[in-house]
Parts: sequence; C-alpha cells; structure tokens
Amino acid sequence: MVPGISPAIYGEGDFRRIADLIHNETGIVLSERKKMLAYSRLAPLVRRSGLTSFSAFLDTLAGDPATFTEVVAALTTNHTYFHREPHHFEHFESVARPGVVARAQGGAPVRIWSAGCSTGEEIWTLLMVLLGPSREEGLRIARSKIVALASDISVNALAGARAASYPQGSLDALPESLRRLWCAAVETGGEPRLAIDPAIVAMVRFRTLNLMGEWPMQRPFDVIFCRNVMIYFDTPTKERLVERFARQLVPGGFLYIGHSERVSGPATALLEPVGPTIYRRSAAT
Repeated sequence: MVPGISPAIYGEGDFRRIADLIHNETGIVLSERKKMLAYSRLAPLVRRSGLTSFSAFLDTLAGDPATFTEVVAALTTNHTYFHREPHHFEHFESVARPGVVARAQGGAPVRIWSAGCSTGEEIWTLLMVLLGPSREEGLRIARSKIVALASDISVNALAGARAASYPQGSLDALPESLRRLWCAAVETGGEPRLAIDPAIVAMVRFRTLNLMGEWPMQRPFDVIFCRNVMIYFDTPTKERLVERFARQLVPGGFLYIGHSERVSGPATALLEPVGPTIYRRSAAT
C-alpha cells in the first residue's frame, strides 16, 4: 500500500481506522491520498511506543487519552504564516476596526476569536493590525476591554503560539510599520528572532479546543477568523460549523474564512457576504 512499508506494519485497514478516528473526533476527512501523510505523521509515535505495528498502537489509544491527543495533534497541525491572505486584514483594518476601536474605547467589551490559530501567526497579525501604526494609540487600544481568544486542537501548536517568538524572516510579509512597532529582537545565540510585544501578548487567552466539541464560550464575538481549517471537512460538517460560528457572532459581527472555503447551508440565512470569503452577521436574524 505504501512503497517500502510492510502491510504487517501499516496496511489499508490501519489507514481506515486512522481516518475514521480523526473524522469522528475532529470532522476532518482523510482521503486515500493522505495514506503516506498519516504514516509519516504517526510513525514517530508508534516507534516511541515500542510497538511493532500501527494496528497494535491503535489498539492502545482507547486507554491512553494523552497519546490519543498527540495523534489528533499530529494529524491536524497545518502550515500558516504571518499576514496570510492580506485582503482579510485590509478589510478588517478599513471596515471592522473602526467600529471595534470605537466600542472598546467607549468602555464596551470587545471579543475576537482566532479559531484554529495553529502556531499564532494569525492572531498576532490581527492584533498588530488592530493596534495600528501609532504606538501611543495602540497602547490605549490594548488597555481597553478587548479580549482575543486563540484556540486550537493541537497542544503543540498552542505552545508555539504562547511562546510568541519567531524567526525574523518569517515576519517579512508584515507591513514594516507594524513589525517595527510591535516586535522586538530577542537574543537566542542562534538565528535572529523577533518576539511579539508584551502589550499584545497580554490581550490573548489561549485555549485547547476541538471545534467539533462543546464550546465553553458564553458571550458572542465581534470578529471570528477561521481560515484554512474547514477545507479538511466534509460538507455537512462545514455547514454545521459555519452555522455555529454565525450564531456566536454579535449582529453586525464579521466572519473571515479561508480562500477556498464558502458559506452554504443554514448559515446563509444568518450571514451576508461583504467581500471575498468575508461575511457579516445579519442584524435581522
């Protein structure tokens, strides 16, 4: 099935078990083309277990929640980068930000959610755009009642996000004015790195969250980013998730999704398109 791999170690049945497990837990669909990806992501965990086959390893997961969590994380970690899909941040800056800032500086609470935040590049970009190119104004905004939630199913990804330190070159896509104001060089003894400003870090609450499970959040959000997460879901799962996002928004709140994702199903009655893969919660529903 996989070139160079004995079926006794990793066979078709093992892949089907993995695919069913990840779909049931997260809604992600692993197509037949993902056989090698599943093998390469999980082989280190199998080797660490001391077991000699994927089948034996999978048999242990029901009684080992910690390893099960590692399996899910290994299969759901995705590539991301700073200032990805710039048109979203341009829209946020010109359309959403003025209202967000006005409400926050008027004393009203504002809530922002990066759902599927991975290693943090999205939430840090978003908050730098929110604070803007004036440090004095930005610090006033940071001290207002704005709380940003950054959630992901992967514990390892969240650890990277919490660290808030990145190779210097990975921030090159950011506008220079934002990078200069809201990042600082850190001594590592190795490659040059930049750390996110503590004023921004203090705004964020990181949480491990499976989007397919229960959501503990009680209050709605003004802005939700969930980009390049739903491309791995089947259509019924996408439609349920987008409807949940829509109902988690305040009237007039904005939802930003990935460039290849679309809103369909019940959420179309709740969201109006206002830009490429940008939607606004209708005030009438």
